[in-house]
Amino acid sequence: MNIVVLDGYTLNPGDNPWDGISKFGALTVYDRTPADKIVERAKDAEIILTNKTPLSAETIAALPKLRFISVLATGYNIVDVKAAEQRGIAVSNVPIYGTDTVAEFVLSLILDFTKKPSLHDSLVKDGKWTECMDFCFWQNPNFSELAGKTIGIVGFGRIGQRVGELANAFRMKILANDNWHGAKTSYSFEWRELEELFTEADFVSLHCPLTPENEGMVNSRLLSRMKKTAFLVNTARGPLVVEADLAEALNADTIAGAACDVVSREPIRSDNPLLKAKNITITPHIAWAALEGRQRLMATTVENIAAFMEGKPQNVVK
Repeated sequence: MNIVVLDGYTLNPGDNPWDGISKFGALTVYDRTPADKIVERAKDAEIILTNKTPLSAETIAALPKLRFISVLATGYNIVDVKAAEQRGIAVSNVPIYGTDTVAEFVLSLILDFTKKPSLHDSLVKDGKWTECMDFCFWQNPNFSELAGKTIGIVGFGRIGQRVGELANAFRMKILANDNWHGAKTSYSFEWRELEELFTEADFVSLHCPLTPENEGMVNSRLLSRMKKTAFLVNTARGPLVVEADLAEALNADTIAGAACDVVSREPIRSDNPLLKAKNITITPHIAWAALEGRQRLMATTVENIAAFMEGKPQNVVK
């Protein structure tokens, strides 16, 4: 079995070996593959592993030996699933691997917004505390507790529910929005329509998949409903947010702050308006990347390949 990994570096930059996959056949791993090299590199592949390297209908049609696509992520919009299905090619993803690591990252962003430990560490080392006339000082207008605040979670699947669980530990009120209302949690939460959630929440965290229906849903209209003291977190997908509208809302103090781990085009372009916006934290799509999460992703990928080779594909996407 010929197996080709098109963009393996982010999953394994050196600390997460491919040993479990290499046992299935001849394995070739590329750190990155530009679009014009996909067919050349994968022409003999029976199994392709991809994270963010796109497999369009045209590309799939040019790979006659391809039998199985294993997506090294939960989101699979980089694969033309219909084209694969028409060819009888199964496509699997990894639906559960980053629940804890993403949820923890969200809370770290929220805590950083309210506490700013790194900022104050820098101020101390710059001599500001030494010069201070008082025993303490702070330069964060949002210095506050999470207890009693309201978090609105858009997308209440596994990650969203885990964010709610962590927020509950901080004694926050939890609002949720999702098309599916079957969630059962060990803590109390309340459903809200999207507009109501944005109006009521002190913190809004996005955890929904990107679809044609919700692309650009966080726009000037929705942002204008938020409290001036509110904070937006996006660790889901960049195109959920109209970035120019978010930048404008931040610069006009319509909202107090935002944190984006994802943007519309990655790596971020130098002309992205968020780079010059006030009160925003931008991280380079790392909420998922804790070693433990990447190890789980690798282990599930091994299971996905094994299941395919046994004629019983699992985690098949539609």
